[in-house]
Amino acid sequence: MKAAVMVAMSGGVDSSVAAYLLKLEGYDVAGVTMCLGIANPPAGGKLCCSPQDMDDARRVCRYLDIPHYVLDYSEEFERIVIAYFINEYLSGRTPNPCVLCNRHLKFGTLLDTTRALGFKAMATGHYARIDDSGGSPILKRARDRIKDQSYFLYSIQQERLAHILFPLGDLNKEGVRDVARRAGIPVAEKKESQDVCFVTGGDTKSFFSSRGIQVKSGDIIDTNGNKVGTHDGIVQFTIGQRRGLGGGFEHPLYVIGINAEHNTLVVGGKDQLGSRGMVVDDINILFNYIPLTAQVKTRHASIEVPCRIERIGGVFNIYFKRPHEAVTPGQSAVFYHGDSVIAGGIIQRAIR
Repeated sequence: MKAAVMVAMSGGVDSSVAAYLLKLEGYDVAGVTMCLGIANPPAGGKLCCSPQDMDDARRVCRYLDIPHYVLDYSEEFERIVIAYFINEYLSGRTPNPCVLCNRHLKFGTLLDTTRALGFKAMATGHYARIDDSGGSPILKRARDRIKDQSYFLYSIQQERLAHILFPLGDLNKEGVRDVARRAGIPVAEKKESQDVCFVTGGDTKSFFSSRGIQVKSGDIIDTNGNKVGTHDGIVQFTIGQRRGLGGGFEHPLYVIGINAEHNTLVVGGKDQLGSRGMVVDDINILFNYIPLTAQVKTRHASIEVPCRIERIGGVFNIYFKRPHEAVTPGQSAVFYHGDSVIAGGIIQRAIR
């Protein structure tokens, strides 16, 4: 039998198939689910990490005849991820809590616990690849560009990659479902969760209200400081957004700035969304060198664009080849050289 591997089990089809494939390959597999203290979502909600998901993970492990463990990370999740999420939104930024959770919990504390328990590696159902053919492991995109999740994984420390497995890196989603169906895995038809795991339907205002945090309305202003409307809470908006601004404008307007101090949204035309660059810090480097030019993604759903990297200490000043729309403070900027993730960090501000 091959080495012992712990699989982080979310109760979804991806992590379930990851566990199944590893067992098929002869690994000594166990499953683990992180308890994050997230209550059942409202009817129709599709959140991950709920008690139902935990039950599904337990059911899959029983079906695969592998041990299943539950580890309580609810205190860490509250202190590290949720507190960050709240503070960033109240500061007028748009956070990416999945990146923080991956860095500190899943590939931080959970991986450390896995290793301490004697497991050689930890696996997840992420769509990404690790290439260790050249010695030092390199994080790479999944074969399936549509499902690729390397953007969310850039914050893993480079030395930890040697203890991580991504069994789905060469598969697409339909291929994974086919494996699950043929294997009879109980969650083969389970739908994917799309939202932040603790925010139902992307409704940030309701989430803040549920935490006893009052979200105040405020002014919408143009770039000349003229009031053009009223918003019902800056936490519901991000750079580049149109929805929720109201109507009656001569031309379509977009959020081009969020001023938390004055509780205002700044709006402008589409031509005002572009930036020639951005400042990125909290950098994690995953490559043996940083090239002068690379491709960069500024959101998971955005396309990569060419850029020039100016490295000043622990900060990257980034200059796009062409103006790039909706550069958003708080989001992650992830840099690629071909299929390899070379670095990533948090966008601090746009360079106009």
